[in-house]
Amino acid sequence: MIVLKTRHEIELMREAGRISAQALKLAGEAVQPGVTTAEIDKIAFDYIKSQGATPSFLHYNGFPATACVSVNNEVIHGIPDKKHVLREGDIVSIDLGAVYNGFHGDNAYTFYCGKVSPAAERLCDTTKEALYLGLSKAVAGNRLGDIGNAVCEYCVSRGYGVVRDYTGHGVGAHLHEDPSVPNYGKPGKGARLIPGMTIAIEPMINEGVEEVRTLQNGWTVVTADGRLSAHFEHTVAVTDGECIILTQC
Repeated sequence: MIVLKTRHEIELMREAGRISAQALKLAGEAVQPGVTTAEIDKIAFDYIKSQGATPSFLHYNGFPATACVSVNNEVIHGIPDKKHVLREGDIVSIDLGAVYNGFHGDNAYTFYCGKVSPAAERLCDTTKEALYLGLSKAVAGNRLGDIGNAVCEYCVSRGYGVVRDYTGHGVGAHLHEDPSVPNYGKPGKGARLIPGMTIAIEPMINEGVEEVRTLQNGWTVVTADGRLSAHFEHTVAVTDGECIILTQC
C-alpha cells in the first residue's frame, strides 16, 4: 500500500533527508587512498548520532553497519571493514540513511578515490545523469514506468547494463515502503504518481552486463562479470510540479 505524506510529514522527512545528505557528504570527503571503509562508516555514524538521529541501515534485517560502502565491482550492500583499505583509482559507492522524528531519508553517491580512469568517470557521470533524468519524470500524473524508462534508455544508449534485481522504493515512516521504483519500464505504465508520494530513485548501473550475484556474506552484491558499478540515489517528494529533493544538504 502506498502511503501519501502530509505537508507536515514531508517537512519532517526533509530534516531526516538533510541529516542523511550531510552524513553522505562527510563520508564522501573521507574517500582517500589509505582510508578504510570502516573509517568511512564511523564518520557517518558519528554525524548521524550527533544530530539526534539514528542510522537507518544499522541492524536493518541484520546489516552490521551505518553505511553500505561498495567499491568498484560491488553494486550495493558492501559491508565496511577495517581491513578494506581504499586505493588510488577506486570508485566508492556510499549508501546511507537516517531516521529522525519517525521518518527516514535515504541517499547514495559514488565517489572517486583520487584520480580514476576515464572509463570509471564516464560510468559515474552517466549514472548521475540518469538519476536526474529519472527525477525529472517524478511529477504527479506521470507513472513509475516513465521514471524507469528515462533511466534505462539513457544508460543502455551509452552501452551500460541496468541492474534489474534491485530497485528504488517508497520511503517514509519505514525505510522501504511501497511502491518499488524500477530503473527500467515502459512510459505510461505502472502506478500513477500522486502528490504526497515519497520515493527513493536510485540507478544502479554496471559497466558491463546487468546481471549481479551475492557474495557468501549474504549481503554484498557484485557485478557478474567483475566490471565496475555505480550508484546514485535521492529521496524525493512528488508534487504537481518538479519533485522536491529531500536529501539535500
